Amino acid sequence: MIHTYLPWNHPDEWLPRPWLRDANTELTYGKAAAWIDAVAAQLHSKEIGEGDVVAVMMSNRVEFPVVMMAAWRLGAVVTPVNPTLTTMEADYQIVDAAAKLVIHDNAPADLSAHMSLSLDDLAPPHSTPDPAMLPPIPSDLGDAVALLIYTSGSTGRPKGVMLTHDNLVSMADMLATHFHLTEVDHCLLVLPLFHVNAICVSFLASTYRGAQLTILRRFDAPSFMTAIREHGPTYFSAVPTLLARIIELPEEQTGRITSVRFVLCGAAPVSAELLDRVEKRLGITLVEGYGLTEGTCVSCCNPIDGIRRLGSVGPVLPGQEVRLVDESGKTVATGETGEVVVRGKNVMRGYLNRPGSTAETIVDGWLHTGDVGRFDEDGYLTLVDRIKDMIIRGGENLYPKEIENALYGHADVLEAAVVGRSDDVYGEVPVAFVVPYPGTDVSEETLRSHLESTLAKIKIPVQIHILTNMPKNPVGKIDKPGLRTQLRM
Repeated sequence: MIHTYLPWNHPDEWLPRPWLRDANTELTYGKAAAWIDAVAAQLHSKEIGEGDVVAVMMSNRVEFPVVMMAAWRLGAVVTPVNPTLTTMEADYQIVDAAAKLVIHDNAPADLSAHMSLSLDDLAPPHSTPDPAMLPPIPSDLGDAVALLIYTSGSTGRPKGVMLTHDNLVSMADMLATHFHLTEVDHCLLVLPLFHVNAICVSFLASTYRGAQLTILRRFDAPSFMTAIREHGPTYFSAVPTLLARIIELPEEQTGRITSVRFVLCGAAPVSAELLDRVEKRLGITLVEGYGLTEGTCVSCCNPIDGIRRLGSVGPVLPGQEVRLVDESGKTVATGETGEVVVRGKNVMRGYLNRPGSTAETIVDGWLHTGDVGRFDEDGYLTLVDRIKDMIIRGGENLYPKEIENALYGHADVLEAAVVGRSDDVYGEVPVAFVVPYPGTDVSEETLRSHLESTLAKIKIPVQIHILTNMPKNPVGKIDKPGLRTQLRM
């Protein structure tokens, strides 16, 4: 499989096409390839070479993929760093990854302890590379590590997920095939580029087919809708919070987006009610998908031209195998719940310098996700919950997602999260946190009454906290560890 997302593998007919764009810069494939070579020459002058790690600590902008490609041009590895991290948090990732150079824009962290290169000192767009400053193109990057993506750390210190170029090209091909991407497609990217979703779904999948990418610095619902009307993208990737903010806008601001073929929603659980509201309001095809960083982003996804089941994450992407297994590793029957395990060319090489964690996560080639799911008779996967999120109340297993889904069944609930709280009598009891839709007035008593009509008494949360905003981690997932900590205070 040819790594066509790499500039030196781009066909000549791609060179005049538009490729990368943000608020300040617009580049064709040809112009971007020249700039990438110029940056690669600059990195080479700083003794960056094959196997070295380059940390990219930038906000969303065209320089991010340009620097990433430039590092790959030298056979180097890229570790994307959240640009909002504190000095201590950034130091942990940079040191753990053994990054030789940090390239940054306006990061608040103190990077003085590391060799760094400011965006202001980066070779500018339309630079002409000096061929003498460039080593030969790597002959075969396939099994070489391309990315070190650090997990969010919800289960401990963040771990570096090693993704190879073969992982990336396999995922790009799977996504481009599943979504029928061609050179006429145009992706609007607004999710953070330090996350695997933005890199794979928005950047690499579109580039793999010679399409174009418009990068937005940050998400703001009114300006996002303006960008859709201005640029005419054919797809974008979203998280539930983004969709919820769009739905809050007046109806006159959410019309006229006829260019969009589909929207992929993932990264965090989303209610069928929210998906249905978005589809009806915007008149778009919305598909929910599922995957892990360790699986290079997506393993299951609803089709854009077939049966879509809201609330399900769809069938398995071609090229991957997904099974549900019990505690002994035996495959469970259709309709029964089990842990989701994944096998395919998309499965990571492992965790950097953590052979024990790698061996626990990848068993006989199968990636153990820690998620619990159920397949229906048509092969569509519905996620039940995280194994580690399960609440054991008086010996009974409670799945927070089931309670959250029941809360989402109330018309006024925008976001919901359920976590376990220690209890002297039952061991653990469920507690709910709810954000209502703007302009609605919902009380704990109303929600409790609603739940009592849909759930057994043992599943009813002992408390329901009404919030104005749900705490999130940097990639948009609800911060359940933070909610649990809040309950212990």
